[in-house]
Amino acid sequence: MSKKFIGVVLFVALLSWPAAAQDAKTVISNASKAMGADNLKTLEYSGKAWEGAFGQAVNSSSAWPGFDQETYTRIIDFEKPAWRIDRTLAPVSPARRGGGLPPALNQTVVVNPNTNWAQQLDLWMTPYGFLKAAAANNATANSQTLGGKKYSVVTFMGQNNAKVNGYINEQNMVEKVETWIDNAVTGDTHLEAVYTGYKDFGGLKFPAKTVKKQGDYSIQDLTVTSVKPNAPANIQPPQAAAGGGGPQPTTTSRKLGDGVYLILPGYASIAVDFKDYIVVLETGNSEQRASAIIAEAKKLIPNKPIKYVLNTHNHFDHASGLRTFMAEGVTILTHASNKQYYEKIATMPHTLNPDLLAKNPKKVLIEPIGDKKVLTDGNHVIELYRVQKSTHNDGLIMAYLPKEKVLLEADSWNPPGQPNGPAPLNNPIYNKNLMDNIQQLKLSVETIIPVHYPADSRVVTMSEFMQAIGRTSN
Repeated sequence: MSKKFIGVVLFVALLSWPAAAQDAKTVISNASKAMGADNLKTLEYSGKAWEGAFGQAVNSSSAWPGFDQETYTRIIDFEKPAWRIDRTLAPVSPARRGGGLPPALNQTVVVNPNTNWAQQLDLWMTPYGFLKAAAANNATANSQTLGGKKYSVVTFMGQNNAKVNGYINEQNMVEKVETWIDNAVTGDTHLEAVYTGYKDFGGLKFPAKTVKKQGDYSIQDLTVTSVKPNAPANIQPPQAAAGGGGPQPTTTSRKLGDGVYLILPGYASIAVDFKDYIVVLETGNSEQRASAIIAEAKKLIPNKPIKYVLNTHNHFDHASGLRTFMAEGVTILTHASNKQYYEKIATMPHTLNPDLLAKNPKKVLIEPIGDKKVLTDGNHVIELYRVQKSTHNDGLIMAYLPKEKVLLEADSWNPPGQPNGPAPLNNPIYNKNLMDNIQQLKLSVETIIPVHYPADSRVVTMSEFMQAIGRTSN
């Protein structure tokens, strides 16, 4: 090899070194100075927003549905640290498809040692929060070219042992922040915020547009019209909700009929004693809840395996127990539109918080349901029906037990926590749709099992449902 060639190689290597590794402190300092954030202690900004309901899509291939906000104001105290959001919601269109509750009109979070990392990220993923967090967490930096644009990528390790990356463009503006958080359904889930349209507001460079994504779809689209650097911020800790925290409530059960058991509390399930196996209706809203349902079903019906479990629909609060049942080797009964998606989630990495399926991989068994499926052993009968014309979910399944005259339904009607108490946020379109389906199928229902079961664990009757929707029996 010639000396001239060696010299060229060394020269190229020296030029390449800054592209591979940069001084993170300098990159952070330059960005903070260019953005006017060196002396930023508090921040208030406002505009209009759309916020998505993560995991509440109308079907397994649709984006998260959301809610428009006519006004959105956020105050951040970076020193406390804390933030408060005030929203004015736009009217919800009757044509809206999908689930989820509207965001709270007021939301306050004060970060303390017990604040979970996923919630803290809402602060540390802002452009200025990221720079402060990176400076305090031994960040590293390197150069990358993405889409033809050059970025300094600053990285620090989050409390959940996932990288937090900030992409700083050639103008020293934070253009994107990304990380990964755990979700019971989607596992190591990508979370990103993209900031564009930086403008000068009183010496502070602030993005006029923010788009956040969780998983494959947006969870926020914010257009900012007003920014006040170092505005007064008197953010007080929110009052603790009555009865919040503490140990999980004890799992209980009661008979609905011979060999048919209701499993409570919270997200209700039913276990049915078939001749050679157990059928469970609904999987629970977490690995912990699913494990409790499995244990209770086996205690009630000993010496038999759980062969089938019904998943009413793909919303994450009804699908977060799926992987637990998969780890048990149980066949999932779900609408046909979910099959491919559930096969995918069964293989998604869960390295941040390994669950039972990650620790004990099993072949995934999914049996699709169309508009109707009947399970029977000659004694027990379970009729599974797709709820027709549901705007909550395209593949919503309800279960009817004709011998017991019991109907299990999810989200079509949520009764109040106490008899004659204030009704929870309910959708009259869902309620009417449920009644229409019951009548069209000519189901003789006496007892309703809402998956979102009332807090007092009372027996919920068809009569109560009819009274709630203003109907009377013929």
